[in-house]
Amino acid sequence: MMSRISSRVLRSGRIAATRSTPPQASSTIRLARATPSLSFRWHGGPAVADNAASVQITFLQQDGSKRNVEARAGESLLQVAHRHEIDLEGACEGVCACSTCHLILPMDLYDNLPEPSEDEEDMLDMAFGLTETSRLGCQIIVTEDMDGIEFEMPKATRNFYVDGHVPKPH
Repeated sequence: MMSRISSRVLRSGRIAATRSTPPQASSTIRLARATPSLSFRWHGGPAVADNAASVQITFLQQDGSKRNVEARAGESLLQVAHRHEIDLEGACEGVCACSTCHLILPMDLYDNLPEPSEDEEDMLDMAFGLTETSRLGCQIIVTEDMDGIEFEMPKATRNFYVDGHVPKPH
């Protein structure tokens, strides 16, 4: 018995192989990534040890004030902001499903980071005050090279939650 194999693109960006007839018990259906660019999908961000190497970074806040904070190498900028009680929302809690952790990066840093994933670009399309160096804080992982960098927070964010829910970091 022959089966016909076709494929379809899932919302996750993956390609799913499907059969028009039931597969044999020993058959497997493989998934392949449609794009090599990946988004981080850790709920809340990556786990980072308290004794990880740290750097000093600055958040230029919506009101124009600056907050100098210690950031641990390996954590996301959203995690850094939450740990220091900086008002960078992150409504999706760091899974690249909103644009409320939108930050504006210096051009030299932006140019040296990996390209944003398609998921991140889709979310950035909804960001308030988008610039050519905009990125999502949940997608930028702190490195030791970021010592002294200033990250600008836009003057407003767009949160599509209708109930006013603002998540608190765990």
